[in-house]
Amino acid sequence: MNREIDDAAVLRTSTITIALLMGVYVIDYIDRVMIGVALPFLGADLGLDKTQQGLVVSAFAIAYMVFQVPGGLLADRFGARPLLVTSLVAWSVFTAATGLAGGLVALLAVRALFGVAQALFPGASFKALAERTPPGIRNRSAGLMLASNSLGAGIAPLLVAPIIVAIGWRHAFWVVALGGVVLGLLMWRLLPPPLPREVTELDAAAAGAAPRVGPGQVLRSGAVWRYAALFACFNMLNYGMITWVPSYLYEARGLSLVAAGLSSAVPLLITAVSAVVGGWLMSRWFDDRARLLVVPVLAVSAVLLVLMLRAESTTAFTVFQSLAMAFSGLATIGILGMPIRALPRELIGSGMGLVNTGGQVAGVLAPLVMGWLAEEFDFGAAFGFLVATTVAAALIALVTSSRPADLRLGTPTAEVAS
Repeated sequence: MNREIDDAAVLRTSTITIALLMGVYVIDYIDRVMIGVALPFLGADLGLDKTQQGLVVSAFAIAYMVFQVPGGLLADRFGARPLLVTSLVAWSVFTAATGLAGGLVALLAVRALFGVAQALFPGASFKALAERTPPGIRNRSAGLMLASNSLGAGIAPLLVAPIIVAIGWRHAFWVVALGGVVLGLLMWRLLPPPLPREVTELDAAAAGAAPRVGPGQVLRSGAVWRYAALFACFNMLNYGMITWVPSYLYEARGLSLVAAGLSSAVPLLITAVSAVVGGWLMSRWFDDRARLLVVPVLAVSAVLLVLMLRAESTTAFTVFQSLAMAFSGLATIGILGMPIRALPRELIGSGMGLVNTGGQVAGVLAPLVMGWLAEEFDFGAAFGFLVATTVAAALIALVTSSRPADLRLGTPTAEVAS
């Protein structure tokens, strides 16, 4: 096979893989975020107060967090394709089951199982990316893939709010679940096989000759744990906004559900764009010095969140929220891109499973803590929590090295993939 054909095959594999992963992340976040849009109606129908509503969201997040590392280990053991498809079909089933829940206990059980199913996906997606893209485009590819999170979160209120108004919150979960099943079948049929190691590693010969690194060494890496802590604080903003902004605009600002969905969607769609821009900035100027980008943009985001809290009009609230999340989105690849690029592809699932576990601590704490603050005090206290966690993320980034070599897995393998 000549060089031109090889390059074309690499481009085709990378493009199809990225497109499929982006599509699945969009439906992932639509399924995940729609619970926040449905909360006012779901809570009224089932008689749940705000703390209980926050617990429903946290039930998913607890299971999602706990099963991140097992999901990554399974991806390393069985490969990306089986885990991607199994995860997508299973979480679609539990999305549909959400619409059947008749009370708090049933709802907590279904959302926890939904979390287990979705937890199989991130490690497998990072593994698919590592096996099917060359290193030179991996940061940009990860930026596109992760931007789909915010795209899906932004689409969710626009899509789900009218469906809830038209046919009710229960039927809305059934409709969205069908799309996930269809996409799962497409993933199984269209995902290309992995590229050869010489394409996906900067120095494939050295990688093959290096001593083997086991999952235990990855899980004991201090640098990986620091990235997990950083991702935890960073992700508070995303989970907090996704969960509580629709309810805040509907209940405190008096918007209709459709108008609240539109207003809450705008910042998330802007975040999707900023994540792509952040991936380009990382590839162009900050690939080996991520904190030079991460710390300033998070600091600016915290200031904008304070201005959002002080906004008197709904328009001003949405403008400052959009700007705060746009600056925060610029940091996404700075926080996640380095371990993606540094870890050996055999262990990308378990390594990113640990990092994503940290990120999902936010999914457990933000909905529950903010729900309690809103119930006991007001929404101002709830959003003030996001200011504090964004500042904490900037401080952790300030003292966290972004050099791939600092993963210190105990063998040259980690450095080879950097």
